[in-house]
Amino acid sequence: MKHYRIGIVGLGWVAGAHIEAFKSVQGADIVAVCSRRALDAAALSAQYGTPLTVTSDFNDLLADDSIDIIDICTPHPLHPEQAIAAAKAGKHLIIEKPIGIDWASCIAVRDAIREAKIQACVCFEVRFSRQAQAIRAALDKNLLGDVHYAEVDYYHGIGPWYGQYAWNIKKDFGGSSLLTAGCHALDLLRHYLPGQIEEVTCYATQSKNPQFTPYEYPTTTVSMLRFADGRLGKVTSCIDCLQPYYFHQHLVGSEGSILDEKLTSLQWPGLSKDLWTKLGVPTVDSGDVSDHPYPPQFQAFIDALQNNQPMPYTDFETAFETHKAVFAAERSATERRPVKLSELSIH
Repeated sequence: MKHYRIGIVGLGWVAGAHIEAFKSVQGADIVAVCSRRALDAAALSAQYGTPLTVTSDFNDLLADDSIDIIDICTPHPLHPEQAIAAAKAGKHLIIEKPIGIDWASCIAVRDAIREAKIQACVCFEVRFSRQAQAIRAALDKNLLGDVHYAEVDYYHGIGPWYGQYAWNIKKDFGGSSLLTAGCHALDLLRHYLPGQIEEVTCYATQSKNPQFTPYEYPTTTVSMLRFADGRLGKVTSCIDCLQPYYFHQHLVGSEGSILDEKLTSLQWPGLSKDLWTKLGVPTVDSGDVSDHPYPPQFQAFIDALQNNQPMPYTDFETAFETHKAVFAAERSATERRPVKLSELSIH
């Protein structure tokens, strides 16, 4: 079977987590790093415990026929241009979220990927968490019956104490509360409630704490999503909270409910609707990328490439639909009205 060689562009916090994750992935290795900083290959290889070549020119990665995959870990505004160039060079892609900070650039990336007929993985890795896998399994086994309402909320204060704060506060870098962080919650809601989102209504606000006032965009948004079949979803993206990290998940169905790591189900003989049964899984409880479930996501991507089939959960087309809902929410908050997803052109 083919062994895939990966070139990573951008060497920050998240790139380090990718390098560590690929050490446990079968069938692929990160072999090259592109960074604007001057790097010593020997020192970098020693730091990460794996052989790495270095360059400061992204075109070197694109021109290297031995590199099969480009892993994009640069600041958000650079993702579209780099992804399009890599696709045109025939490279498969791993793209840290978001795909882009405006809808037009996401469409341009999608078109380039389709034209090049390459595969891409977008890093909505929370779908591969053990908690999400357990909830998805409960849904697949019909333990909740027909789910008519779900809420998935992201609470993580990204203030001066957090590494990305300096650039995250800027509109042209962070983009929005949803784009920089809360999109993980919206994507996970779509994972639990697949199907067509028809309309989004989003409200935005911002903390008055001086640590958050430098943000150039509203730091808390609440999005209500109406599906074509009548189901409802709610996503809060709050990056200006002063509390422990909390990834809230609550699903309500005709036969039971799930609240974070707890379940009730009338489909499970002996269980009561008046008592929670705790699932034996760790919750998603950290914004530290070293804790994120990158290894199973990346293994799924490499396995899909080996088998010449789309990867599960976080393939590009699935992530593209999540971004469409995000940008509909952004438009709703800006224009202060409900926005139908059909209003967003995809051509």
